[in-house]
Amino acid sequence: MQSLTQRMIGAAKLQVPTYEEVEHDRSATGQAALIVVLASLAAGIGALGGGTIGFLLLNAVAALLGWLIWAAIIWAVGTKMLPEAQTEADVGQLLRTLGFAATPGLLRVFGIIPVIGAIVWFVASIWMLATTIIAVRQALDYQSTLRAVGVCVIGWLIQLLIMALIGGIAGPTGTAPGM
Repeated sequence: MQSLTQRMIGAAKLQVPTYEEVEHDRSATGQAALIVVLASLAAGIGALGGGTIGFLLLNAVAALLGWLIWAAIIWAVGTKMLPEAQTEADVGQLLRTLGFAATPGLLRVFGIIPVIGAIVWFVASIWMLATTIIAVRQALDYQSTLRAVGVCVIGWLIQLLIMALIGGIAGPTGTAPGM
C-alpha cells in the first residue's frame, strides 16, 4: 500500500493502479477528504488577490461546494443515466477516487501570483479534469474513456449552472438579497 504522498503523485500522474488502490481501500476515505479540503483552501488562497480572509474563506467554501455538487452529479449521471453493463458503483469508491483526482488542485494556491497565477490556475483546472476522467473511468468500471469524459463534462456543466444559480441567489456581496 502506498503512502498518502505516493498516492497523490500517482493520482496526479494519471496512474490507473493508484486509482484502483484508493477505490478499494476504505481507509483512504479520510485521505481523499483531506485532499479535497486542501485543494479547496488552495483555491481560496489562489483567488485571494488582495482580498480579505473572508474572501479567501468564501472562495474555499465555494470550491468545496462545487466539488461536492460535481461529485454528486457524476455519481447520478454515471450510475443512473450512462452506466455500462459492468458499472457497479459504491458512493465511497467514487468519492475516494474523485478526492485523489483533486490533487492537482493544490497548485491553485499559485493563483495568487500576478501574471503566472492565471496560467497555473488554468493548467491545474485542465489537469484536474484529466484526473477526474480517470477516476470516474476506474470507479465506475467503464471500459470507455469517452463515456467517462461525457459523464465528467455533463457533471461539470450542470455544476456550473447550479453554482451560477447559487451565486445569483446570494447576490454580489455573498449574502442573500434583502439581508
